Amino acid sequence: MGNNTVKLLDVVALTVDLPHYNLWRGQVGTVVETLADGAAFEVEFSDRDGRTYESLGLRPE
Repeated sequence: MGNNTVKLLDVVALTVDLPHYNLWRGQVGTVVETLADGAAFEVEFSDRDGRTYESLGLRPE
């Protein structure tokens, strides 16, 4: 994304490992909600069949 603006339904990739959630750098998820006036976002991680296996509030950085 050229201007680094995260929007609803954007596909984003993790830049760090989150082992507590069994998520690793490079995994992709979909932004499903904007939180704290854009300071954070709810990101859903789904399997190949579209079933959500994790949903987290994350900051853009």
